[in-house]
Amino acid sequence: MAIRKIVVQGDSILNKRCRPVTDFNRRLHILLDDMKDTLAEAQGAGLAAPQVGILRRAVIVVPDPDTDEMVELV
Repeated sequence: MAIRKIVVQGDSILNKRCRPVTDFNRRLHILLDDMKDTLAEAQGAGLAAPQVGILRRAVIVVPDPDTDEMVELV
């Protein structure tokens, strides 16, 4: 998929309210796949949709840094 730009502290989007996810469609799957690739590239422990500029309630978390497993929370 694609590596998205990670928004850093101080960006106004991080202070906005996120909308709930109501449609589990192709766009959501693309977003989650992009977030996984972005998180892996950044070698982080978690990434929320607003951190890539999308105001949706979706998060990717790495529960164990010794594995490649990622958990999607929507």
